[in-house]
Amino acid sequence: MTELTHFDSAGQAHMVDVGAKDETLRVARAAGSIRMLAATLQRVAEGSAAKGDVLGVARIAGIMGAKRTAELIPLCHPIALTRVAVEFEIDAEAAAVHCRARAETRGRTGVEMEALTAVQVALLTIYDMCKAVDRGMVITDVRLLEKHGGKSGDWVAESAA
Repeated sequence: MTELTHFDSAGQAHMVDVGAKDETLRVARAAGSIRMLAATLQRVAEGSAAKGDVLGVARIAGIMGAKRTAELIPLCHPIALTRVAVEFEIDAEAAAVHCRARAETRGRTGVEMEALTAVQVALLTIYDMCKAVDRGMVITDVRLLEKHGGKSGDWVAESAA
């Protein structure tokens, strides 16, 4: 296992110096889900929630979250994102909404945190828009699916389907 890069030799937290790294295409995909009551899911799917188009608002929120990652995660570098995409799948059988996000840049550091933040913020937005009718929703299984580019190369989760 490699060393934790966000700590110096004295164990103090620091921002990693990426200045000497090559600029390469960096891509990351992340996913997560929110489980809810079947009646809540039906409102989301039909677009009949009291606050409006839940998934449309959550998509924009996820994109905005990715763009603001460096403001939320203390040691993340501000990144000039070239693309962020957020997609949803309604799963009636599981009474869940599955979210996938893809973040891309051409830069010196990866976009894993931006993809993960996009998923979290999108799912939190669904929770916020539906909490009046279902406070028992559960956000679950948020994870990195894959990352490409950079010195460490490619990584794909075993269950990245």
